[in-house]
Amino acid sequence: MGVLNEAKRLMKKNIREYGMYIALVVIMLTFSIATDGLFMSSRNISNLINQTGYIAVLAVGMTLILIIRHIDLSVGFVAGFLGAVAAILLTKTGAPVWATIMIVLASGALIGAIIGFLVTRMGIPSFVATLAGMLVFRGALLRVTSGTGTIIIPDKSFNAIGNGFIPDIVHINGIHTLTLIIGVIAIGLYIWSELNSRRDKLKYNFEVLSTLMFAIKLLFVSAVIAYITWTLSGYNGLSWTVIVVIIVVLIYNFVTNKTVLGRHIYAVGGNPDAAKLSGINVNRITLIVFSSMSMLAALSGILFTARLQSATTTAGTLFELDAIAAAYVGGVSAAGGVGKVTGSIIGAFVMASLINGMNLMGVDISYQYIIRGAVLVAAVIFDVKTRNKRS
Repeated sequence: MGVLNEAKRLMKKNIREYGMYIALVVIMLTFSIATDGLFMSSRNISNLINQTGYIAVLAVGMTLILIIRHIDLSVGFVAGFLGAVAAILLTKTGAPVWATIMIVLASGALIGAIIGFLVTRMGIPSFVATLAGMLVFRGALLRVTSGTGTIIIPDKSFNAIGNGFIPDIVHINGIHTLTLIIGVIAIGLYIWSELNSRRDKLKYNFEVLSTLMFAIKLLFVSAVIAYITWTLSGYNGLSWTVIVVIIVVLIYNFVTNKTVLGRHIYAVGGNPDAAKLSGINVNRITLIVFSSMSMLAALSGILFTARLQSATTTAGTLFELDAIAAAYVGGVSAAGGVGKVTGSIIGAFVMASLINGMNLMGVDISYQYIIRGAVLVAAVIFDVKTRNKRS
């Protein structure tokens, strides 16, 4: 009974964080039953994860934007435009892949810095500044693709970023061995990290889970990691897209949780005036976050362009709305100051799972949009209600 009571207390205390994980599990089980297991097949899960990659990257950046109480509507067409720039560099100038990626990422950071300047120094509301950016880069995308409409990219190395899988060391009975090894390493690193965190909290007399609940948590998360890697190993293993997303999440999760910059970002989101009075340079933090957002938009554009193996006139359409929805569903507060990078990644997979499952079931596209909208509204209502209870 003690364990059950502790579990109930933890669920009530962390309902925002745990709610999205429960929602994801319910969605996946529902679609798995409705499609006779097709939804949970190795091939479909692999495709689902790869299709989510470019939105997941955007959702990471959008999380920070929303935390500091701003919004960025330009990221979709920034991604589309810079994806087209990458295609032009590869096909017209013969630039190597590594140089193309560096140029595109740097261009994204510069674009974000300009938008951040408009917001912080010129006093333009972020909604207006980024709406203008959306129009500008929509026009820029049409301009650079006006000649052919579609720019085909023949470079196999670049296209592998969006379509390729990591090579295996030895393929045994249709199982991608390296993926399993990476999964084992990931479980080991997770357990090591959690043990270190628990030890540090005990050292400073912070509240921690009971030993039994802590062990249950370790077993559950390890089982999830093991299941995902086992499922992916049954198809082609981990893709380069997944590797990119994992690297982005690890970097941003570290920045937001372990650095002064991360603490300042949350402080600005919690109360900008108080943050300013405490000595935090709010304008600098805002500039950094917008620059980071557009750099991730550039990376998203690279992933999307590589996946399609071409740049098109419609690239980037509605990307920003998918990223915003993923962040809110993942637990970012509509009032700012609250949210986690990992939560937004889960939010991206919740939305992607809905789309994928409904497609497998043959649900009409009109109903799909209605359901996605309802899920977003439900997430925001949930945020408002839980925030009011805390208040």
